Amino acid sequence: MKQNTKLTLKIYWRHCLAYKASGFFMVLGIIGASVFGVIIPLYFKIFFDILTGGRPADLIIKELIGVLIIIAGLEMLSWLCWRLATFIANHFQSRVMTDLSNDAFAYLHRHSFTFFSNNFVGSLVKKVKWFSKSFETIADRFCWSILPLAVNIVMIGIVLFYRNLWLGAGIIGWVAVFLLINWLFTRYKLKYDILRSEAETKTTGFLADTITNNITVKLFNGYRREVGGFAGVNEELRRLRKFTWDLDTVFEAVQSFFMVFLEIAVLFLAINLWQKNLLTVGDFVLIQVYLLNIFHRVWDFGRVVRHIYEALADAEEMTVIFKQPHEIADIPGAKRLQVKNGAIEFKNIDFYYHQTRKVLKNFNLAIAPQEHLALIGPSGAGKTTIVKLILRMHEITAGEILIDGQNISQVTQESLWQNISLVPQDPILFHRTLKENIRYGRPGAAEKEVIAAAKAAHCHEFITKSVDGYQTYVGERGIKLSGGERQRVAIARAILRNAPILVLDEATSSLDSASELLIQDGLAKLMAGKTVIVIAHRLSTIRKMDRIIVIDKAGIIEAGSHQALLEKNSGLYRRLWRLQAGGFIK
Repeated sequence: MKQNTKLTLKIYWRHCLAYKASGFFMVLGIIGASVFGVIIPLYFKIFFDILTGGRPADLIIKELIGVLIIIAGLEMLSWLCWRLATFIANHFQSRVMTDLSNDAFAYLHRHSFTFFSNNFVGSLVKKVKWFSKSFETIADRFCWSILPLAVNIVMIGIVLFYRNLWLGAGIIGWVAVFLLINWLFTRYKLKYDILRSEAETKTTGFLADTITNNITVKLFNGYRREVGGFAGVNEELRRLRKFTWDLDTVFEAVQSFFMVFLEIAVLFLAINLWQKNLLTVGDFVLIQVYLLNIFHRVWDFGRVVRHIYEALADAEEMTVIFKQPHEIADIPGAKRLQVKNGAIEFKNIDFYYHQTRKVLKNFNLAIAPQEHLALIGPSGAGKTTIVKLILRMHEITAGEILIDGQNISQVTQESLWQNISLVPQDPILFHRTLKENIRYGRPGAAEKEVIAAAKAAHCHEFITKSVDGYQTYVGERGIKLSGGERQRVAIARAILRNAPILVLDEATSSLDSASELLIQDGLAKLMAGKTVIVIAHRLSTIRKMDRIIVIDKAGIIEAGSHQALLEKNSGLYRRLWRLQAGGFIK
């Protein structure tokens, strides 16, 4: 935790340095206002010393008014400094918070596909949002509490030491001990704040998971189970939250007792000094004002330090993500992938999930430029894994994958993805307009190109029937569209992208037979002149492929054209074709 706290503060400090001028003038304004706040009571002391000096009222009235004018001037200067600091802080903090959010977003999205598979969406959202929010808390506490407290203690210490050594030493010593106890208590409580933050993350993740799967909850009668499960994680959060609150309450009770003790002790000392003519009535006013000032500041200090550590605990989880290196990263000096022909080669590929589950062993496959290749086989044989490895969703355990002779581990990931279009089995859309979702394949595409792609994918028809047409919002993950409609939008997006390598992972699985026939022409145009890899269970969709590869856990067991594989009497493809396609394919 200590290292993570240091890293969190280091990240915050680095972003603050981007706005040095704003930060400097903000701090200067706060220091100025705090200094004026300590000087003003000195003139109240003078005011009351004049008032109780025993001279006639008509002789002191001008002096009193003169002191009041000075006090008013100092108050205005203090007010001006506070206002200056406040407006600059608004600029400074908003800028830094935005930069922190942007950096967290950018770093998060550079993590691997495995990382996102292993983390709840709701939890990740919470971590990003709380990271910048924690900075706001820490910056506020430093600017408006800790810095003024430090200035006040130094200035008050100087004034009181000047008035009387014992008076100054007593108050400053008490403050030092008080702040030390606060800090030690906060360090003790920190581990429980971290547990509370983790419990909140768990609760958020549970909530997001059930909302995402709300249909499954309903249709599988999971309502009571999920309500009970949420109540369970919520109860753990309540227990930790109450425990940390109880710690605060107990400490505040002890804290208030020590404050009462200091006030009585200091006033008792002041009376003794007054009896010896070492203090005046004005000094009593000065001491009382300073005591109230110190009490206000140090009382807040306990909460301030606890809030800072709570904020650090909240930022802890995002800091851990920052600390975690990206699983798949470009090598130093990685070049852009240049695809001229689209030849793909798997050479002696080994791949293991979690270093224990073997998926591919010494796998070799060469795909010719612009060849249309289909992969079929039983579930778990590694078909989708092959596609994921081409896209570098995972790093291979051994071997190399080449595209036009270039090792994909040696090129930038952005250039790799730029040259490959993927139409997945279950396409997920942004909660944006249909036009934006299609144009995501090529953001600079003209509107007529978007419409042409939509027509080729046969989604133009249902789009134009919508009230808002291409400006229709599709809902989170595209929930407002049917599975077939989402699939056609994904195909339109791939058509618009027009990358030299195309991957279709069960791209027509969500389409009915009529819809599938509609887009066959669009797919044919999309595949023209490209290297194509198709994963399919419906063999009717791949019979025109140049080559069909049949794989199982042992690797490639058959390869050839549709007709060549049908001629193998004992072949797996022939057996699957007879089971699946015979009777309705002419």
